[in-house]
Amino acid sequence: MRIVSLACSNTEIVCALGRADFLVGVDDHSDYPEGVVASLPRVGPDLEIDVDRVEALEPDLVLASLTVPGHEKVVEEVDARGLPYIAPEPTSLPDVYENIRTIAELLGVPERGRELAQEMRAVLGDGSRDAGEPREGPSILVQWWPKPVIAPGRRSWTTDVIERAGGRNPLGREPVKSRPMEDTEVHRLAPDAIILSWCGVDPAKYRPDVIYRNEEWQDLPALQEQRVFCVPEAYLGRPGPRLLDGYREIRRVIEAVEAGEPGEPRDPPGKRCDRAGSRARSDTGKGTRGG
Repeated sequence: MRIVSLACSNTEIVCALGRADFLVGVDDHSDYPEGVVASLPRVGPDLEIDVDRVEALEPDLVLASLTVPGHEKVVEEVDARGLPYIAPEPTSLPDVYENIRTIAELLGVPERGRELAQEMRAVLGDGSRDAGEPREGPSILVQWWPKPVIAPGRRSWTTDVIERAGGRNPLGREPVKSRPMEDTEVHRLAPDAIILSWCGVDPAKYRPDVIYRNEEWQDLPALQEQRVFCVPEAYLGRPGPRLLDGYREIRRVIEAVEAGEPGEPRDPPGKRCDRAGSRARSDTGKGTRGG
């Protein structure tokens, strides 16, 4: 079977299902597993997929995605060419599990799909959502982008992961994938910790000092207690197996907050994140482009 993946998460799901050998092409941002994707033909960045290249690879199945706003135009062109495809749009952990099972069925490994979904569910939970009282636990603001601040809402698997880890998303009751926030709103919500998980940026280049020098936020607990952390967006912005890494990273943040331990240092200006991982690109994209 010949598979072309147009999203990082789909590439990682195929590999986790043990079918990396089916991949004959991937998007420009797929970077994991490095040993698999390094030698594969590239078909362009997420919003500029070269469908001619995709078609030339003669795929039996194209794995697209609608988690990247604007990707629907790519999907329309794939459809117009008559290429077989799926384009999931997960917004919760249950959706992620279902997407994994669907891809596994299409790849002829349904049992492995069920196993992988169960392995994730055992750690991340079933993603059940209560519409009742707000959850307890530290308030964790995840930044997809710094200016303006973009943060996930209720229709994001990231909210499920934060809650499973024992935290609260300040926008976790708003029925949006993500949205921009004014600095004054962030100040009003006063998160206990801020996580930098910037879209399309090398995690080693995340800038905690951008947070620390924001004049509007100087009396926020997160800044006063030095609770600014860095988590590669590949762990939070891709609806696939590496959400397990994202959960572990958020647990690390919550444990640090509860123990009164600091995150990234305040000085010197321009200092990058000490604990950031390898270069990462998500399926959420920049700004309000996704979940």
